[in-house]
Amino acid sequence: MTLEIKSFSGGDASPFFDDLARLRIAVFRDFPYLYHGDSDYERQYMEIYARSQGSIFVLAIEDDVVVGASTGTPMTAETDEVKAPFIAAGRDPAQYFYFGESVLLPQYRGRGIGVKFFENREAQARKLGLRYATFCAVERPTDHPRRPENYQPLDAFWAKRGYAHHPELRTTFSWRDLDETSESPKPLSFWIRKL
Repeated sequence: MTLEIKSFSGGDASPFFDDLARLRIAVFRDFPYLYHGDSDYERQYMEIYARSQGSIFVLAIEDDVVVGASTGTPMTAETDEVKAPFIAAGRDPAQYFYFGESVLLPQYRGRGIGVKFFENREAQARKLGLRYATFCAVERPTDHPRRPENYQPLDAFWAKRGYAHHPELRTTFSWRDLDETSESPKPLSFWIRKL
């Protein structure tokens, strides 16, 4: 079996959108996202990146099957939910490259693929002349009833990659949790690295 990491820009990744939707729905079902997936929403979400000049899709592909993916785009192409906390804090979104997500099937974790996802997206940000890379992560209470006993947050991994948590930069996204009947707002905060 051959595992490859391949990068695509904008609409060049559209042949993989169904794979990406499948991965996002599968991986984000787990804590802390607990996302009740919706294929139609996923396709609309990925169109933001497909239309964005300078976006990147980094895919982990084994024997023609996509087993992991990450995305990034200049923040100026992102939604108001992403940009607003930066604007309110006097930070210029035009200086930032925003990482959408990293999703990887469990059996492929711990093999350095997540590091490659970060390296490829950071390289794209530098190529575009942007000064910072950033992403946001959902915040769940430590006593959340669905939190697995062995849950390990990714904070240490992100810090090792040079990212600092900025809890003052906060936003909300709405989605339907697995045990919800409708969408509800979820709090997220940002991590930033100077490139």
